[in-house]
Amino acid sequence: MIRIAPLLVLSVALALAACQTTRPALTAQEAADLRQRVDSLEARSDSLSRAATLRNPNLHSTLWAQTAVEYAGTARQAYQLATVMMQRALADSQWTASIEQAEAGPETYRSKPPAVVLDVDETVLDNSPYQARLVLDNDTYNSDSWKAWTREENAGAVPGALEFTQRAAQNGVQVLYLTNRDADVEAPTRNNLEALGFPVDDAPDAVLTQYEQDGWGPKETRREWVADRYRILLLIGDNFGDFAAPADTTLAARRTLSRSFQKYWGTRWIALPNAQYGSWEGALYNFNYGLPPLRILEEKHDRLRPKR
Repeated sequence: MIRIAPLLVLSVALALAACQTTRPALTAQEAADLRQRVDSLEARSDSLSRAATLRNPNLHSTLWAQTAVEYAGTARQAYQLATVMMQRALADSQWTASIEQAEAGPETYRSKPPAVVLDVDETVLDNSPYQARLVLDNDTYNSDSWKAWTREENAGAVPGALEFTQRAAQNGVQVLYLTNRDADVEAPTRNNLEALGFPVDDAPDAVLTQYEQDGWGPKETRREWVADRYRILLLIGDNFGDFAAPADTTLAARRTLSRSFQKYWGTRWIALPNAQYGSWEGALYNFNYGLPPLRILEEKHDRLRPKR
């Protein structure tokens, strides 16, 4: 974070010092007064810096994920619904959560083995401790700190996720984890999942990471890989991109695309709550992640609709 107030203190001190070249030496009282003024400015600077830290944009959303029974209840609710829909899907060979399979027709997928496809972060693994660190350190996401966190293998389970995936495996449903984590952190991701008890059964690959294979950048290419091998019963995630593409587009385009798949929500597509980050947030400032933090806040304020 850029601290403007300390620069102000320095500027004032330099200006006052410069004045000494054009006037006699300070008296003891004047020196004491000057010292008091500088101390006051420094105290004000520290106060402003502390206030900025306490007002971190992710403070409330991270606390909600870590402390709110409403968050835990909403997540469990999503997985309870997923369990019900999975049973319906197993009983209906024409059922698919895949847009591509639906367009191709049931004769192309009805005989394939069933699978559920889940995102990882904030869908099955809870990374709110990483977000809490960013808040306490007054920092923002960056790839180095994120990968360091994933290599700790210390994420917890999102409420309801473990029970659902275990139930799916018991019902003969292949559990696939389709994540935008990079391939170089696949091993710690697998370790974290397995340590928590999540089923990780490679047949041939249960954890589909970004750039693990040539062309495996966008999630839709990996969903196509899954659709070639399995009948996709459910897509489960916390971000629009876990279900459809393109997700990184304008707010209006996202709403239009979402409405076109209205029948999928809550039946074939199960969404988990995530107020900490996601394409929903990037869309507020047109995914211009290089904007200064203050400008991003201004863009977000401009999106508010108070109806008054």
